[in-house]
Amino acid sequence: MPHSPLPPGPAFRRDRMLLRLEAEPFDVLVVGAGITGAGVALDAATRGLRTALIERDDFASGTSSKSSKLVHGGLRYLKDDPRLVREALRERHRLQRNAPHLVRVLPFMLPVLSGSSKDGAALVPRKVARALGSLMWMYDAAGGWRIGKLHKRLRANAALAHMPTLRSKRLAGAYVYYDAAADDARVVLTVCRTAAQHGAVVANGCSVVQFVHDANGKVAGAVVEADGRRITVAAKAVVNAAGVWADDVRALDEGAHPHSIRPAKGVHITIPWHKVRNDIAVIIPVPKDKRSLFVVPWGPLPDGTFQHSYVGTTDTDYDGPLTDPQCTGDDIQYILRALNASIDTEVAADDITGVWAGLRPLVKAASSVRTADLSRHHALHVSASGMISITGGKLTTYREMAEETVDAVVTTLGTKARCRTRRLPLLGAGTPAAPARSGAAGTPAAHLAGRYGTLAADVQALVDADPTLGQPLVPGLPYLRAEAVHAARHEMARTLDDVLTRRTRARLHDRAATLAAASAVAQLLAPELGWSAEQTAQQLAHFSTQCIAEIVAAITDASPTNPASEAGIA
Repeated sequence: MPHSPLPPGPAFRRDRMLLRLEAEPFDVLVVGAGITGAGVALDAATRGLRTALIERDDFASGTSSKSSKLVHGGLRYLKDDPRLVREALRERHRLQRNAPHLVRVLPFMLPVLSGSSKDGAALVPRKVARALGSLMWMYDAAGGWRIGKLHKRLRANAALAHMPTLRSKRLAGAYVYYDAAADDARVVLTVCRTAAQHGAVVANGCSVVQFVHDANGKVAGAVVEADGRRITVAAKAVVNAAGVWADDVRALDEGAHPHSIRPAKGVHITIPWHKVRNDIAVIIPVPKDKRSLFVVPWGPLPDGTFQHSYVGTTDTDYDGPLTDPQCTGDDIQYILRALNASIDTEVAADDITGVWAGLRPLVKAASSVRTADLSRHHALHVSASGMISITGGKLTTYREMAEETVDAVVTTLGTKARCRTRRLPLLGAGTPAAPARSGAAGTPAAHLAGRYGTLAADVQALVDADPTLGQPLVPGLPYLRAEAVHAARHEMARTLDDVLTRRTRARLHDRAATLAAASAVAQLLAPELGWSAEQTAQQLAHFSTQCIAEIVAAITDASPTNPASEAGIA
């Protein structure tokens, strides 16, 4: 089928993508542009399949922008599910190699806590120390060594140097091991743009209204609504990668809701770094709950300190609306109780500068175990119509999930095409990422390199052409005004929320400062996105409403009669 004439301009443009979506037939249509769907689209496109990826809202607007932002093996799964850990550590290594500008090595400290002797010295049973040491060696052997560093044991004073606020009387020492971290939303966007670079049609703001079936009842595409009009997309295969909404998508195809997903809510809070002063990630126990939380430094400064730390995550059953789950007062109290039990300073709810809550699309188990104990493995399901659903999994293993899914697509199509993503560099990978790894953290150049890699030059070119774009987007945060313009021109940002919540993470760092700057950001974006004065006001009102709803939910007091709160699992 001939292509419709395309308007001139950058390839990653939504108007161009919608024209192609309507005009071209596809081998595979992927529904849902979180990390799983983005990975499937990239794998399929690099195998030579004609690929389309559509997202109802924005890229990574669901779970994939609300994770713990870690690329890790999952130390806590090592005892019960070593295979999952080995797979994750192998994939961690691949993502670090394929996207060195996005993934940074992050040391993790596991404090060894104990009671004290009469003279105040911390005491740790030898068998506990041996067990932790064995756990560290097992993690290294499972693949932790791939990062280029092995674990080490620290004395108490060395551990305190990494987090001086830890309760020293309970600290007997610590272990340090190595994993990695990444901006989850930026990883998703980069995978989407890389898929587009390899020929995939990628578009946000596209909702599936219904699926199209052929005379034999096999799925043959979908009717998609975008900008108030409907487009029929022809595709030989359809992949459902809608995350926590996967059952809703399956219901459109199968006619009944399958209830295969058990959503689990995970919450994080952001606090000023000086409240905890950790220079590496630290794992803290949750009292009366067999879980741990991460305390992760965030936003490096040139002097070696940080702007913020974030703390999380919770892991609880969730049965509310899937869209925009909120961080409640119960969630905040759960995290603060654990944090304050581990440090000798006090962090209060008033200290919190940002929050985020996401839903994990866990595969429902036959037994009613805690969500924290459910498997993080993924699952494939092929419906009677041939639609392939991929559910479960985690950010770190997205590439492997995508490979397995596209293997199923290839089988459905009756063709052969080998996976090519194991060593495929993501867009922006290259030497400009080096400053972010060479100790220059916190400088503007390192900031851009760590977000855009080789494409940092594109953002810098905007500043060179208009120096006012080199000013902060939100006062006190590292993002530049040029990044908002770049997001509108090259990253398919359509809304104020897209820019302030996902293209940058300003709202997650400091909601109050971001809300104060929102009007100026809206005025900056208006000419880029063609907003009228009325539309600009609507964008600002919508963003403000979201922030206010977040504030209201977070200040709701934890109820003393709430059984979940009493049990420490709220």
